[in-house]
Amino acid sequence: MWSLFYPLLSLAARVVGRSQRSINENQGGVTPLSDYQFAEFTPYIEFARAAYCPPNKIVGLVDTARRRLRALPGFVPTLTGGDGNSIQFFYVGFWPDQSAVVVAHQGTNPLKLMSVLTDLNVAFMAPDPNLFPNVPNGVQVHSGFAIEHQKTARQILAEVVRLLAQHSSTHVILTGHSLGGALAELDALFMKFNLPAGTTIRGVTLGTPRIGNEAWATFFDSQVSDFTRMNNKHDPVPTVPGRLLGFRHPSGEIHIESDGRAVACPGADDGTDPQCSDQLVPNILEGNIVDHLGPYHGIFVGSIFCAP
Repeated sequence: MWSLFYPLLSLAARVVGRSQRSINENQGGVTPLSDYQFAEFTPYIEFARAAYCPPNKIVGLVDTARRRLRALPGFVPTLTGGDGNSIQFFYVGFWPDQSAVVVAHQGTNPLKLMSVLTDLNVAFMAPDPNLFPNVPNGVQVHSGFAIEHQKTARQILAEVVRLLAQHSSTHVILTGHSLGGALAELDALFMKFNLPAGTTIRGVTLGTPRIGNEAWATFFDSQVSDFTRMNNKHDPVPTVPGRLLGFRHPSGEIHIESDGRAVACPGADDGTDPQCSDQLVPNILEGNIVDHLGPYHGIFVGSIFCAP
């Protein structure tokens, strides 16, 4: 859909001075994460990082993460796909440690993604009723993301169903970074509609743009209760497409303030808290695209970091 590889970025990282605060204090409506809570996201970040790798490298990268973290014991991808161009890379596998099926999607070049997402002529469309049955009237999503999702949705669903049955599991995890996060968000609701009742859905995305309108965000929140979208510092990608164009995020923002500190932001698309994305990056000129690459709890994510 968009180019795979990041260009060399020479933008200087923004330095923001902040007073030292206790991680255990609740300030301004946000809830600071403890070190333990923040570290719990590390395996999901590693899964998202691995999705940037072509199929012949995914196993090696996951093995590297397993050795370093001891957090992905027994995980083996069972389905890989995409060409990194017209179809984003993806993989599906089973994670015995959590008795869960994991689906991860590749992201894309952030500069090209920003050019698409700031286009004032961006088109909404209703989700495909064959993939998203019983979605209420008025729910609209970004047409580019929806079309990209349609390319692999059924193939991925078939493998998820197979793995759930094979392992007698009822847990599914969706993850991705950037465009991959948008696809994972769509996947979360898609799986909710197309898997047996009682299947638990967890989504963890990194640097995800807005993908739908307010009706989408509201309906998504009503259907997917375990969803986290992690944003890093002054990354501008989570703030586009703009709210003035009718786009909204669902709930679940965790904002990384520094390499060792993060806060959980209240509300579906928090436009008022100074520690969350909307206020920290009120427009794209206030953003720093380098922050889109990380670090997310010490891990950089993107095609240039795909190396076992």
